Amino acid sequence: MFAYDFMVNAFAAAGIVALVAGIVGFFLIMRGQTFAGHALSHVGFTGATGAVLIGVSPLWGLIGFTVLAGIGMGALGERLAGRDLAIGMILSLSLGFGLLFLHFFTAYATQVTALLFGNVLGVSRDTLKILVALGVLCLAALAAMGRPLLFATLQPELAEAKGVSLRTVSILFLVIVSVAVAECAQIVGVLLVFTLMVGPAAAAQNMTTRLSTGIVLAAVLALAEAWLGITLAFYTDWPSSFWITLLSALAYGISLPMRGRS
Repeated sequence: MFAYDFMVNAFAAAGIVALVAGIVGFFLIMRGQTFAGHALSHVGFTGATGAVLIGVSPLWGLIGFTVLAGIGMGALGERLAGRDLAIGMILSLSLGFGLLFLHFFTAYATQVTALLFGNVLGVSRDTLKILVALGVLCLAALAAMGRPLLFATLQPELAEAKGVSLRTVSILFLVIVSVAVAECAQIVGVLLVFTLMVGPAAAAQNMTTRLSTGIVLAAVLALAEAWLGITLAFYTDWPSSFWITLLSALAYGISLPMRGRS
């Protein structure tokens, strides 16, 4: 399997993306912003198709639009949790514009299919370098703001009283989420971002109540699902996104009886 360069690239790309997705997703669930993360992926689809339309790499369009949307959502601060209806409308509108852009430039329908459902086996060496750089940036930024993020998440009123800007924390965190979403889209597509961003983190939170253990477990589960999914795809010739999604669902199902036990 590793005799093929495209498989080596796939494992490397899935590895860095899975680690970022598992760790960022853990905090995303803690903050109750999973729906916002899902909406960001759909906004990214619009950016990617729009970028293709004007001749720019879809990855940069995806990143650009998700980051802008993340800043906008983060500006809502703690009110974001109560804006599911507004976020849902933005999500639907974004998909609509994405389909409109595709209508004007149908020659790139194959690229759009990869955006929707992912194509980790098609990751090039140049794209891999970008994913590694973005992954390192995400994890470094998350580590730098880890303490105020936890404070604002677990005790927002006390954090604000101590001088922590909840809105600033929200904006910075959702920018990190935006970049992580853009990376996940390269592996499982914008429609299946929940697979790596939420599935492993949700399973980890069912398995343990300890913060550090949960973060590590979320990253390990995401990594295992991504790598095992690619392996199964290689030997069955079924889509890797399907296998990763199935493994994520199985891990979450297995974790349900463990909820609240540790």
